[in-house]
Amino acid sequence: MFITTSGSKSQTSKIEFEEFDLNNGLHVILHKDNTNPIVSIDVWYHVGSKDEDPGRTGFAHLFEHMMFQGSQNIGKAEHFSYVQKAGGTVNGTTNQDRTNYFETVPSNQLELLLWLESDRMSTLQVTQDNFDNQREVVKEEKRQRYDNVPYGSRWGEMMKRVFKNETYEWIPIGSMDDLNSADLGYAQDFYRKYYSPDNAVVVLSGDIEYSNAKELVTKYFSGLKPAGTKKRKYPEIKFNKGEMKDIVYDNIQLPAVYIAYKIPGTTSKEIHSLELLSMILGDGRSSRLYRDIVYDRKSAKSTGSFVWDNELGGLFIVYATGFKNTNLDSLEANITDIVNSLENTEVTEKELEKAKNSVENDITGSMQTVLGKADALANYWTYFKDTNRINSAADDFLKVSSKDMIAAAKKYLSRDNRVVLLYEPKPVK
Repeated sequence: MFITTSGSKSQTSKIEFEEFDLNNGLHVILHKDNTNPIVSIDVWYHVGSKDEDPGRTGFAHLFEHMMFQGSQNIGKAEHFSYVQKAGGTVNGTTNQDRTNYFETVPSNQLELLLWLESDRMSTLQVTQDNFDNQREVVKEEKRQRYDNVPYGSRWGEMMKRVFKNETYEWIPIGSMDDLNSADLGYAQDFYRKYYSPDNAVVVLSGDIEYSNAKELVTKYFSGLKPAGTKKRKYPEIKFNKGEMKDIVYDNIQLPAVYIAYKIPGTTSKEIHSLELLSMILGDGRSSRLYRDIVYDRKSAKSTGSFVWDNELGGLFIVYATGFKNTNLDSLEANITDIVNSLENTEVTEKELEKAKNSVENDITGSMQTVLGKADALANYWTYFKDTNRINSAADDFLKVSSKDMIAAAKKYLSRDNRVVLLYEPKPVK
């Protein structure tokens, strides 16, 4: 059944779309924007690092790479060349909850994109040669982005403590030991379980006509077989399990503090209050943290805070980089005092208005491209099963009150609900 929908009181222009399901479980979303003769396709698979097994970490991200290694009708690395020769761009990303693949091309090349995506959704070549090759690529990426850069271990060190024995215990890059011991059979099973139409959403956004787009999607995807994979039951996210504090010695020049408070997932109503709190606390030079520890105390070189939200649970992260002679215990104490003040200090109208304006600008800015709209449509379907939230996203933030924010701070931003990492330079031998 087709659904045509729109609506919002906060956005100046509505994002209209149509959506439908194929018999094999594939959800399809179509958004028409004939402003420019380009079209984007965004394919989201509802699989990320949280779906991996202990000892098998890194597979979701490894498959982001594997998906470009050829399928029944497309040779190794030809996916890139097809799109680039058509005048387009292509990429993919992986996080804890989903893996997505997206391309943008001139709109007369739409059928090419659908052929490419349907072919690798159904006939990816998960061979030993491709597997070994891309495993080495991922291992090198891990060295360059995590192992051999200052503070590169911080997110992994946080996750394994905050979510110990729970969902999100590791980050998508995985561990080197797991990548080394990975085997082809597990990789093939991973592909069969998760890379199927009934675990995906396909979004077409841009210079399309709805009837033609529906026909093309049906042509290329309706014949694909569903996997029928049942989603696992994820461990319950538990809060207020006690503070954990550790020192990490790293190849760094300046000491730093990273504090992570455990918070609920993307679909929680409280996430909007926490997002706004993070902006008031540490977004920019006028934030409370920056004014206090950088301007006034001069105890840190930089500071900030942000929300890392995942589907089932996330982190409210506060960080600061000190100077060579900074006492990290004192810096952490200062930061904690400022965070604790959120529980009993009224958020001013000016602070709240600035944060809400910033969020509204960010949401509006993300909708300025057809790919940005495609990504948002896929997001709201995947996590909320409510695509029309794209038209009320800003409203969810605009209706947050100061009382809502204080309540969220009291509930989640406490000592017994956090991990503190003090990053110190390695001692000179």
